[in-house]
Amino acid sequence: MSEAGLPRLVFERWTDPVAGDILEAAEIDVVRLDLAAPAECGWAALESAHGYQVATRTDVASVANGAQWLVGSSLVERCQHLLAVCSAGAGYDVIDVEACTRAGIAVCNNSGPGAEAVAEHALGFMLDLAKKITVADRVLRSGELGDRLALRGSQLLGKTLGVIGLGAIGSRLVELCAPFGMEAIVFDPYLDDVAAQARGVQRVALSDLVERSDFVQVTCPLTAETEGLIGKDEFAAMKPTAFFITTARGPVHDERALHDALVNDGIAGAGLDVFHEEPPRPDNPLLHLDNVVATPHIAGITVEAVRDIAVATATQWKAIFDGGMPPRLLNPDVWPRYCERFHDEFGFRPTAQSEQTTVAD
Repeated sequence: MSEAGLPRLVFERWTDPVAGDILEAAEIDVVRLDLAAPAECGWAALESAHGYQVATRTDVASVANGAQWLVGSSLVERCQHLLAVCSAGAGYDVIDVEACTRAGIAVCNNSGPGAEAVAEHALGFMLDLAKKITVADRVLRSGELGDRLALRGSQLLGKTLGVIGLGAIGSRLVELCAPFGMEAIVFDPYLDDVAAQARGVQRVALSDLVERSDFVQVTCPLTAETEGLIGKDEFAAMKPTAFFITTARGPVHDERALHDALVNDGIAGAGLDVFHEEPPRPDNPLLHLDNVVATPHIAGITVEAVRDIAVATATQWKAIFDGGMPPRLLNPDVWPRYCERFHDEFGFRPTAQSEQTTVAD
C-alpha cells in the first residue's frame, strides 16, 4: 500500500482533466510522474505503485533517458508492486506485454472511445488525396496555378477500400465509407467469416488486398506480427492509382519503400498520421513530396475523443482497484497470476465480472 493506505496510481498526464476529477472521488492515491524531474523522484513513485498510466513514446521522446519510463522488462523488474499498466489510447506498443504477463501484470488499453476521431481522420485523408485538396491549396498559394485540369482528382464512389486490422477504428471507417458505395475488403488474421459477414466486409489475404484496393488503410496495432508488415513487395503490388493511408503506427510500414513507391509512380499518394520517428524531422523525405498529406499523430485528438478517453481511463482504473476485471484487458492469460498478486497486495481477490473484455485496435 502507499503511505496513505490506498492503492497507488502513477500517471504522466491525462488526455483531459476529467479523469483526475473522476479519480479524486475514488479511494486511490494518484501521483503524477514528472518527466522533467530527477529520475530518482520518478522511481520513488513507481516502485511503490500498483497501477501505471503509461507515458507514451511521443511524450517521452524529448526527455533525457525518457525510454526508462516505458514499460519494458527493466521497469517491470524494478516495480515489484505493479499490478496493472494502461495506455492512453488504443495503441499499446509502449508496453512489453510479454514481460508484463510473465510478471503477473495486467495490460490494458483504451480502445473504442477514440475510434470515431481516427476513422473520420482516415476518411479525411481519403477525400483530401482523391480530390487533391492539399495539393491544390499549395499550388493556389504559390501563385502558379496554370492549367486547372492538371489538378483533376478522382471520386470515392464505387472504389475499393482495403482495411488492415478490423478493430473499432477499421469497423467505423467501413461504416463511414458505406454511403460512397465502396467495396470493403479486410486483412485481419483474428477476424472470422461470421464476424466479417456481420460487418459487411470480405476477408482476403494481404497480397489480395494490396492488389485490389484503391485505398489501403492501416489501422492495426504495432506488434511483433505487424512490424514491417507493409514493405517493398506490398507497395509494388498496389495499383499506380492507389493511395496508402495509415493512422496506426509508423513501423508497420517501411518508410523507405513507401518513399520509393511515391517517387517512382508506384502509387498515387499517401496520407500519413504516423512515422517511424515522432515527431518526424523536417528533413524526412516523405514530407517533401507533393503527393503526401501528413499530420503529427493527431488522428485521435479531438475535443470529444480526448474527453471520452479520459473518462474511459479513469473508469477502468476504478474498476481495477475495486477488484473487477479491466474492461479492456489485453493479456487475459495473466488473470490467475494477477488475482494472486492482487490478493497479496490488498487482501481480497478480484472477480471476473466486467462489461467488456476485448483486444481491439
